[in-house]
Amino acid sequence: MYEHRVIVVGAGLSGLATALGAALQGLDVTVFEAADMVGGAAAYSGGQVWVGANHVAAREGIDDDLERAERYVRSIAAVGEPELLDEEAMLRWLTTAPAAAKYWEDVGAIRWAVIPGLVDYHSHADGALGVGRYLTNQLIDGSTLGEWRERLRVSPHFPVGVTYDEVVAKGRRQALLDLADNGADPLTFGTGVVASFLARVLDEERVELLTDHPVTRLLRDDEGAVTGVIADGPAGPVERRGPVVLATSSFDWDPALVAEFLGIGPEDFGSIAPRSLRGDGVKLARQAGADIARIPATRVPMLPGWEADNEPGFTYGPEYALPHSMIVDRTGKRFCDDSYYVDMMARLLNPTDRHLPCFLVWDEEHHRDYGFGGTPPGAPYPPGMITSAATLRELGEQLGIDGDQLEATAAEFSEHADRGEDPAFGRGSVPFVRSYAGDPNHAPNPLLGAVREAPFHGMRLRIVGTGIGSSGVHIDGDGHVLDEAGETIPGLYAVGACAALTSSGSGYNSGFSLGRGITLAYLVSHELGGQPVPSPSLAGTHEL
Repeated sequence: MYEHRVIVVGAGLSGLATALGAALQGLDVTVFEAADMVGGAAAYSGGQVWVGANHVAAREGIDDDLERAERYVRSIAAVGEPELLDEEAMLRWLTTAPAAAKYWEDVGAIRWAVIPGLVDYHSHADGALGVGRYLTNQLIDGSTLGEWRERLRVSPHFPVGVTYDEVVAKGRRQALLDLADNGADPLTFGTGVVASFLARVLDEERVELLTDHPVTRLLRDDEGAVTGVIADGPAGPVERRGPVVLATSSFDWDPALVAEFLGIGPEDFGSIAPRSLRGDGVKLARQAGADIARIPATRVPMLPGWEADNEPGFTYGPEYALPHSMIVDRTGKRFCDDSYYVDMMARLLNPTDRHLPCFLVWDEEHHRDYGFGGTPPGAPYPPGMITSAATLRELGEQLGIDGDQLEATAAEFSEHADRGEDPAFGRGSVPFVRSYAGDPNHAPNPLLGAVREAPFHGMRLRIVGTGIGSSGVHIDGDGHVLDEAGETIPGLYAVGACAALTSSGSGYNSGFSLGRGITLAYLVSHELGGQPVPSPSLAGTHEL
């Protein structure tokens, strides 16, 4: 057990969980947050925490087990580059995650709920499960945070107050449009998950939480062990000594790291994550000689998005997946299942057949039924945001797309969409997207509708990061940072999305990042407290 202070870099979900766990182990903790608000990328997310064979599903009578969860992770990792999967890290994550999820609930950090209607992304993969593996928080009122309520990031992409029950019943777009201000402050989605942990951390006197304190340097001894940090504070440099846990998110707002890891230039990239995500964890780890593990950009969880008037400057939404829309490249041709980002990124960023730039095109029926972003259905679009034209050919000319081919593509797409089919790319066949992003009132397919009714509308899309870069600091299954020789760097851990997702390799499912984050926080905080968590058997199921 460490007798001195633990330093946590980053006040997102994994950082707050690590701080709480360490404090409960009797340790003093300093959390340094570079921004003036807490929550990080997790607070901007949908708050989906993926845990196989979890106790919440078990108490609701949902059948799952760890062996099945392992088959699922292996199956989706094998689609890309199976050699990128770290076997030991995967098993440590999967077998520990159920105990970690139960621990955080037992200590009062969160009240879990199974997200209704949400099935595994890759529903046809071996080991996939229907409802049960996605957890999120039950409602928490913002008033419980006191003065910290104003210092908590609130998602511009998932408005608090909307619940997943409403999303499933109405579709995500309609649920957001129906959001009413009744004077209450119910926190949901990622904002709510972070708020739950933050409220519990605020009860711990051992935790020192410092915002506006970016860590600039790791301190090391003569043997190379990490012994503390120096941060820039409003009143000058601040030094703290102790083991360091990197709990930052990814590198979305550092163009050099985006180019290095993703190979995408600023003209085609944006981010829906906070602007404070500048790759600090990667840069600090490199100071200590850490190894970097790389996942191909085609397998990174990114989305089609666009510029917006909000804090990160970009957003995304279900509009691209709703009926009467399609995505094309400059040739005017579709190239993927344009409702499903997994297929879209794999094809869009194929190094031998890239489709950048790409464009979202939709018709007046889409405008009338769904609106766009903050624009209600049928209302005028804001000037300069969207390009409109009387014909698809004219729209193509204005956007820089082959207009003749665009007309031909729309005609073929519409013919099949009328029947609820997409023989070219299978749009509308993924259950996760159908239940989460589609229009449940649209038949015969909640994701498919003809692009036929004039006028037509379009925009150039950006690829937007989510704060999960997949590539990053190389760690083992217990969160120890590794050097280029594969050896542990003493005194340095990583639990946030700054750590490469080698535990799932080139496969990804929504909620893996947050699920791994709370698991690593549980493991690292217990190790620092002198109570390392034993490795349970994969043969176990719900019994914890």
